[in-house]
Amino acid sequence: MGEKKLNRMEKRKQKTGKKKALKITLIILGVLALFFASIIGYGWSQLSKVKTVSLPKTDNDLGISTVAKAKDDEEVVNIALFGLDRRDPKEPSRSDSIMILSVDKKHKKIKMNSIMRDTYVKVKDHGQTKINHAYAYGQAQLAVRTLNENFDMNIRDFVAVDFYKLENIIDALDGIEINIKKNEISLINETMVTIPNLEHKEVIQVTKSGNQTLNGMQAVAYSRVRHTAGGDTERTERQRTVLTAIFDKIKSGGATQFSSNISNLLPFVETSMNSLDIIKLGTDAFVSQTTNLEQERFPIDGYCKGTIIDKVWYLKADLDATKDQLYKYIYEDIKPVPGTPLY
Repeated sequence: MGEKKLNRMEKRKQKTGKKKALKITLIILGVLALFFASIIGYGWSQLSKVKTVSLPKTDNDLGISTVAKAKDDEEVVNIALFGLDRRDPKEPSRSDSIMILSVDKKHKKIKMNSIMRDTYVKVKDHGQTKINHAYAYGQAQLAVRTLNENFDMNIRDFVAVDFYKLENIIDALDGIEINIKKNEISLINETMVTIPNLEHKEVIQVTKSGNQTLNGMQAVAYSRVRHTAGGDTERTERQRTVLTAIFDKIKSGGATQFSSNISNLLPFVETSMNSLDIIKLGTDAFVSQTTNLEQERFPIDGYCKGTIIDKVWYLKADLDATKDQLYKYIYEDIKPVPGTPLY
């Protein structure tokens, strides 16, 4: 009897222990569920801060041809990026910086492709002109359409930021690391002084070359410098350098700082992408480990030349060759090779 009693007591203890373990497990799961729910809720609330500007969905309105659709690959997402030379959100503005951001899950790369702002292209209802005029004529819709029609692209979304908000984004990250050349120092300082300082911030001059942390005003001035030997070609490179530095700064903060960075940055951009689009794109890139960042500029050397038309300087490109090079780089990961200069 004593042994049976001991067995019953042991079983009760085991049962009680299992109940306690189950209870603890349920509590832990409940806490984890609340934790992840709060993260999701926080992320969603931050995404709601984005200024959303809708674009038409039809191929015709966006200038997407059957050729472009045939070339498309569902593993590559292309988004137009526009840097706007705008002081007032209500005023017409040219896109001083134009890029095609390609999230390439097939090759696990993110590609920043600058389009030279003076490229001579056809803009619907406005004839042949500089590609950066499209945004001023018809805002994001016409700017996206112009990219699609001239380069056989299938772009359906955009992200835009003006240079003053870009300054705020960089300051929110406590600056970014940039390697400054000696011949850029005076031009950066001159640009900071000559461009209107809308928020009346103190102008802190750059005093040395080399790798250093730039604040928002300094970094934006750096991205706008064009009067060096490389002209606008080097300027597009600086713009990509700034975006790469922002990307690296956010990535280096890790998961713990990601939410706060998102909270600080999102209010400064406008986009056609809704919250679900942004979450899906970010999740897809994370799951596929698409984090390698590369950059190119189009048209490339040897396939374009400067020319004067009606006393205005334009960059005339071999558009057929540029379309082919852009497609091969974005979809097939084949880097373009400069050709013999067209002079």
